[in-house]
Amino acid sequence: MKIALAQLNYTIGDVDGNTAKIIAAVERAKSEGADVVVFAEQAISGTPAFDLLRKTTFLEICDDALERIASCCDSISAVVGLPLLTTDGTYSAAAIIQDGKVVRHITKGNISARREMGFLDEGDGAEVVTIASEKVEVIVGDDFRLAKGFDRKASMIININARRYGKGVLSRRYQTIHDVAFLNSKDVIFVNQVGGSGEIVYDGTSGVMDSRGNLTLMMNSFEEDFAIYDTAADNKACMLPEALFSHDRTALHYNAAVLGLRDYFHKNGYTKACVGLSGGIDSSVVACIAADALGKENVRGLLMPSQFSSDHSVADATLLAESLGIEYSVLPITEIYTSMINTLKPVIGGRDFDSTEENIQARIRTVMLMALQNKTGYVLLNSSNKSENALGFCTLYGDTAGAFSVTGDLYKTEMYDIARYINRRFNNVIPENILEKEPSSELHPDQKDSDILPPYEVVDAILLRMIEQGQHREEIINAGFDSEVVEKIHAMIMKNEKKRYQFPPVLRLSSCAFGHERLMPLINKYGD
Repeated sequence: MKIALAQLNYTIGDVDGNTAKIIAAVERAKSEGADVVVFAEQAISGTPAFDLLRKTTFLEICDDALERIASCCDSISAVVGLPLLTTDGTYSAAAIIQDGKVVRHITKGNISARREMGFLDEGDGAEVVTIASEKVEVIVGDDFRLAKGFDRKASMIININARRYGKGVLSRRYQTIHDVAFLNSKDVIFVNQVGGSGEIVYDGTSGVMDSRGNLTLMMNSFEEDFAIYDTAADNKACMLPEALFSHDRTALHYNAAVLGLRDYFHKNGYTKACVGLSGGIDSSVVACIAADALGKENVRGLLMPSQFSSDHSVADATLLAESLGIEYSVLPITEIYTSMINTLKPVIGGRDFDSTEENIQARIRTVMLMALQNKTGYVLLNSSNKSENALGFCTLYGDTAGAFSVTGDLYKTEMYDIARYINRRFNNVIPENILEKEPSSELHPDQKDSDILPPYEVVDAILLRMIEQGQHREEIINAGFDSEVVEKIHAMIMKNEKKRYQFPPVLRLSSCAFGHERLMPLINKYGD
């Protein structure tokens, strides 16, 4: 049997556009002699569709689109994902098309992702169908990963899915596919979504594992792809890319970030982005990602030094902008800051310099960046990182502002890894001084992050254990970390949930993103 795998980039709610892509892939599969063409979970609607799945008219439009697709399948079978409205509920389903008609719907039995809970109902699960005289078990989404067993009558498994990218996800995913294929002696065909969908990026990376557990087809990550797999051919085993199993997944993070940002902009109709350039590592990485995703001609930087900014920071930011080839302006904030402090003297005068004055600087910069966005259409990108977000080491309505945060789920040390990767790939566009100097927000004289925190290598190691691994403080201390540092970091995390509730949308690149896999109460007296 010849199976066409269509890995396409869909847009949530664009039923007509998604349908056109699907039909084009059907025609290509027919022209290349395929017996069946397979599309990802919820291909027609795009995903996650959230409350669109509660709209009867939307679901009916998806069903009408399925009929249009079926009418094009006169000489080919198809497996197409869509949300299915029934009298019993709304399901994520695989529609089976044969001889130009929809002959069956196979519904997902396990709703395990928070983004689907409350919007989709649990269906009957996997079923066996006959395609081109072969018995095939069709499985939707997480039913594959959570299955207790597989039907012995089927010679192969087709899993349509919408599995998002996250650190370590690809290696675990392919290990699961290998185990199912090998232990059940069945070919496994896996077709995944690809593309940015708001805070989520789907990596694609669809493929085929044969009945011996050998990977015989692997499609591209982070881009559309199309392939024909002939089960009767002498399919040679291929190797999984080393990046999927190595500890250094920096290239994957970078490619995910570029795709997530590009699709967030293009699918929302945005074209231009602005970034506040400080001469620090975070804004430098965001500017580079934006230039790659949107084109350097569509990125603009604002350099907004204060009396506390070092000369080398301005020089570093200028050199970065010129190396990237993006437009930039230098707009000092000293006069605005002094005027505001003087205006506020009747209210705050006579008190020592503290975070009040620091936050005013950050908020002045945001006012200027938002003015650029409002007047010229350059959408503001946030330049935060997960370490600062975790600790509350940021200013509400200041450096937490922005329409989208492409790096807010990456720890500070990962920002350095990505910066070095960018320099290897793009001929050292980030000045070496930015990589070497000690992190500082430069909000008071001689300020350094290390005045408050230990080195970020230590901070991030503790944060990773607390957040991603869910370890208790005692476990972390027993692993050799200083107890005072661990207690301080824990306290900072716990008291800053209110800030995380007010962050812009953050692209989810980890396995435990704030507000999704880790969602704490806004009021919480537990504190352990």
